[in-house]
Amino acid sequence: MSGASSEDLRSRRFRAEREAGWSRLEGLLTRLERGSLSQVSDADLLAIPTLYRSALSALSVARATSLDSNLVAYLEDLCARAYFLVYGTRVRLGQRLGQFFALDWPRAAQALWRETLAAWLFLAGGAVLAAVLVLQDADWFYVFVPGGLAGGRDPSASTDLLRDTLYDAGEAGFGLFSTYLFTHNAQVAITAFALGFAFCLPTALLLAYSGATIGAFGALFYQRGLGMPLGGWLLVHGVTELTAVVLAGAAGVRIGVAVAMPGARSRMASAAAAGRQAATLMAGVFVMLLCAGFLEGVIRQAVRVDAQRYAIAALSLVLWGAYLYMPRRGTA
Repeated sequence: MSGASSEDLRSRRFRAEREAGWSRLEGLLTRLERGSLSQVSDADLLAIPTLYRSALSALSVARATSLDSNLVAYLEDLCARAYFLVYGTRVRLGQRLGQFFALDWPRAAQALWRETLAAWLFLAGGAVLAAVLVLQDADWFYVFVPGGLAGGRDPSASTDLLRDTLYDAGEAGFGLFSTYLFTHNAQVAITAFALGFAFCLPTALLLAYSGATIGAFGALFYQRGLGMPLGGWLLVHGVTELTAVVLAGAAGVRIGVAVAMPGARSRMASAAAAGRQAATLMAGVFVMLLCAGFLEGVIRQAVRVDAQRYAIAALSLVLWGAYLYMPRRGTA
């Protein structure tokens, strides 16, 4: 009984010595949380960090000495509220979106330029390998392109049929391929990022396979004298779509490298740090995929002249390149 009374007395004394500061901090937090910034003086604003650190120190002591549980709970709540005020960033949704598009997304892309280059090499390597093999032996086409996707547009198809799929107003011929490419590339983007933690290998294989599918079709159409028309058909949306896939792959590679070579930090800490950076880039990837969907579903359907298709592709390349990699203030 005397022990309980002694503990209670110690908690009361501890609280009495510091309660004035806690009450002042609580009052300031309440006013600021209600949006009454005009009612808080400059001196009070400057005092908040000091009051917060004092409350945090008191919480540490209260926990270490097993003081009254109600007191500990009160201090935990007070410190949590103060933390978000002192260190949290209070911006409106519009401001946050503006910062993301103006700075965060391009900064993430620029920080991962090495991983992006590696991802492009994986994609291009798969495309070149598949194209070379198909050019040497047309049967390789069936290895890289599923029968359901080809839909008759394979080495057994006539050149006229292949040409019609590029210019037919209804695009019945390549409608399936168009839908598949977008869906497939979106899935590749998400999966390449998600599996990056496995030391980059699944990400590299996915990128290579995605490139191989395109390379196989490219070789087939090139053999029929339709290489240039196919390039225009693909690149209208492909510049945006494939760049999105590559950036997602770069995000996955970044996580994989962090897991494989964590340095002085633990693997979990290294992966978490890389994940935050990669997640910002992935948010931009989803925006690019939406843009690619618009280019594929609307612009490509309306534009059927090769030169115009290539012009749109070139413009897309310039705009995305300038937006993502142009130096800007505040970019690390």
